[in-house]
Amino acid sequence: MSGAAPSSRPRPRAGHAGDDEAAKAEVTWLLDTLGYDTVDIGTLADSWRSEPNSPVYVQPYLPAVQPSAGQDPWELFTMPGTPTPAARIKELVDAAVRGPIGGVFPGSAQD
Repeated sequence: MSGAAPSSRPRPRAGHAGDDEAAKAEVTWLLDTLGYDTVDIGTLADSWRSEPNSPVYVQPYLPAVQPSAGQDPWELFTMPGTPTPAARIKELVDAAVRGPIGGVFPGSAQD
């Protein structure tokens, strides 16, 4: 039984990775209690697939609008997010390509 309050609205989803199935079950329980559905994205070795600049990091959850000219882009964060289907999250995780270890800062010499 879910600890989250019943709602007709789709619940947001959060990916999680780990090597310990009991720990993953606890994380699933906690996120369910907080109102999230979970998507198992694999082992800790696969967890890089959800790091910054990967296809599943933040972007799929943002509102489906673009800021207009002169609008503060941070205003997007005050709008409701977009529930993303579990199948789409898995597609994005699978589409991730590993970049340089430690990532790359935009505008750096490696960018």
